[in-house]
Amino acid sequence: MYGKHTECAIAVLSRLAELYDDGKTKLDARAIAKTRNLQAPFVAKVLTSLAHAGLVKGFRGPTGGFVLARHPKSITLRQVYDLFERTDASLNCPFGGGVCGGGEPCPLHDVLVQVQRDIDRCLETNFDCFRLAYQQHGLRAAEQPRIPHAGPRTAFRARSAGASKRL
Repeated sequence: MYGKHTECAIAVLSRLAELYDDGKTKLDARAIAKTRNLQAPFVAKVLTSLAHAGLVKGFRGPTGGFVLARHPKSITLRQVYDLFERTDASLNCPFGGGVCGGGEPCPLHDVLVQVQRDIDRCLETNFDCFRLAYQQHGLRAAEQPRIPHAGPRTAFRARSAGASKRL
């Protein structure tokens, strides 16, 4: 449905929405990345884009960090989606070229129309659902299982012409 930037932005904004208290609590990229199991440099890059779009505010200094620029009720998934995704609606029929709906509908037409309606409905969701779930209902993200270090990975390569051993 969406790419890595959008996925990360939703994770970032959902975390800031969880802690929303009208700008008192600030989080830096590292703190957000840790709670959402993301890479801090990538979170920092996404936060910069979100700040340019007016969805978050950044503060410098020892007590700095990021906060939502406005109440989570007024920020929707659509705003994030439109920021990072191509939003040109293609009318090309996946069944065989041409404009979908320009003649007899293809076998997927009705299904694809319903999928688009469902996506549009989903994108109208605002981030207040994360604030409410966290602050009023005590919902917390599940702990991410740590993957134990298995040691060096064994590499298997095709044998060269004269080699008799596995590398």
